[in-house]
Amino acid sequence: MGGHNRGVTTTDTDLTAGDVAWELDELLDGAESADVLLDQAEAASKSIEAEFKGNVADLDAAGLADMFKQLADVSELVSRAGHYVMLQFSVNTQDPALGAAMAMMQERSTTISGRLIFVDLEWAKVPDDKADQMIADPSLSFVAHHLTNMRQMRPHLLSEDAEQVLNATSVTGAAAWVRLFEELTSSIEVTIEGNSMPLDAALSQLQSPDREVRRTSAEAVSSSLEEGLRTRAFVYNTLLLDKSVDDKMRGFDTWVSSRNLSNEASDESVQALIEAVVGRYDIPHRWYALKAQVLGLDKLADYDRAASVADTDETIGWTQATSIVTDAYGSFSEELAGVVGRFLNENWIDAPTRPGKRGGAFCAYTVPSHHPYVMLNWTGRTRDVLTLAHELGHGVHAYLAREQGIFHQTTPLTLAETASVFGETVTNNRLLSMIDDPGERFGLLASTLEDSIATVFRQVAMNRFEDRCHTIRRTEGELSVERFGDVWAETQIAVLGDSVEVTDGYRNWWSYVPHFMGTPGYVYAYAYGQLLALSVYARYAEEGDAFVPAYLDLLRAGGSKSPEELGKIVQCDLADPGFWDAGLNIVEGQLNAATEAATAAGRI
Repeated sequence: MGGHNRGVTTTDTDLTAGDVAWELDELLDGAESADVLLDQAEAASKSIEAEFKGNVADLDAAGLADMFKQLADVSELVSRAGHYVMLQFSVNTQDPALGAAMAMMQERSTTISGRLIFVDLEWAKVPDDKADQMIADPSLSFVAHHLTNMRQMRPHLLSEDAEQVLNATSVTGAAAWVRLFEELTSSIEVTIEGNSMPLDAALSQLQSPDREVRRTSAEAVSSSLEEGLRTRAFVYNTLLLDKSVDDKMRGFDTWVSSRNLSNEASDESVQALIEAVVGRYDIPHRWYALKAQVLGLDKLADYDRAASVADTDETIGWTQATSIVTDAYGSFSEELAGVVGRFLNENWIDAPTRPGKRGGAFCAYTVPSHHPYVMLNWTGRTRDVLTLAHELGHGVHAYLAREQGIFHQTTPLTLAETASVFGETVTNNRLLSMIDDPGERFGLLASTLEDSIATVFRQVAMNRFEDRCHTIRRTEGELSVERFGDVWAETQIAVLGDSVEVTDGYRNWWSYVPHFMGTPGYVYAYAYGQLLALSVYARYAEEGDAFVPAYLDLLRAGGSKSPEELGKIVQCDLADPGFWDAGLNIVEGQLNAATEAATAAGRI
């Protein structure tokens, strides 16, 4: 993306996206506060309990449809209230009043969900033949796939008393530890040359083409992570044990089995994905060897991994970045570009970095009757443009899938990254088509490849870290800070290869990754989604505009079908063991293209 600022003047506010903040009040749907919505949800849940508890097995299709429509209303109210509070908290985790509101919201929503536990338990006891007949009834189409998935949990459900205890104590269990971790990491400040900045802003410095900037930034990050490291390690140990206890009670075979079940993926298929990716670690190894050559180094340090190979360290303003992304989406689909425009113009995004703001980026689906929101930590780096394209991919997916209703809007995690990676790829290739300069082409191709490496190989390496940590906690007991560091270093060295030196400070960088805490087992879904999205994009490259309607159908389908059925919409066979190899071959093609571009640009 080199050269994108030629002839463009950006103000400080535009460079920092300082005035890009979301407007959340509409989430309350006219209510005075989140508490009012929770009051309504609580009253509705009591009504459902009084009408249906003890009677689910006797309901006909019409009765079951009536119950689930009432449950949808409760979910709508709780989700509106919960997102209103959570989104406020995510941009200011240090505000005690917002922290208290989060706690109250979690406590009240837990009480409401506890009153409705009977639904899962009683539906699980309906005989198979009757359940199949009900699911096939047209009146239940709005909840059919959800009903099927609920029955997959049958072997892992406990008694109602046990489920009620687990539900009631969940607020003071894992959820509380996750919140503590978020507050600890959100308060991390990194001091570089006398300037204090949030962790995300410091991490963005690792993309600088100046090695001294990268080195000093990495050392400052490592130093900031030292403070509170033992506390974060204790939090993770506690969450590892909590999951071990829950898995044992519910009879899950492995630490990741519950995640696989919610992802509608078998343990075997996930293992096949992981083994396929680990089996191609040669791809990142070859890239890092090439990158060392390009940067004129005998060997990279871990802080050189994300270094820009562009000739200059340019920044980009919000106005130009949003124009690039909108044009890219428009080159594929005017309909999607229109949705992107609504995010940009109607206060659906919170962009700037702020003290106390949660790190990273995400898209919150909220509820089908409203619209999604996107949170970023905009630093004006070229990488942020692709993050924006990525999160807006989630956003357009959420927006188009609203017609599926609250039970089917969201996909399993394994498909959740498809639209985001696709949007990023469209943006990358749109930019590539606009560039003639060999050096700029190499910079963009390198960025594309590094995205794939980060999303496929790095995330699977993180999965290997998780796997080791959960296994050690279950077989040997609590892990020390040093043991966490050893496991992190070993699993990172495996993916980085001989061309990257892992520094001592980097051994503690596992300790700011939120997915390990809040969503154990999540990270492999990034690899799944990236390889699927690349395969979907390859279909688009082959078919052109004729492919667009099928892709939009995939997005509109949300989570109303199984991953295999959704894949078929865009002619992808997820059940084929060779599917992952095909996606990995596309990544290797990106490596070959970057190598050729480096040669053409005279960089090697």
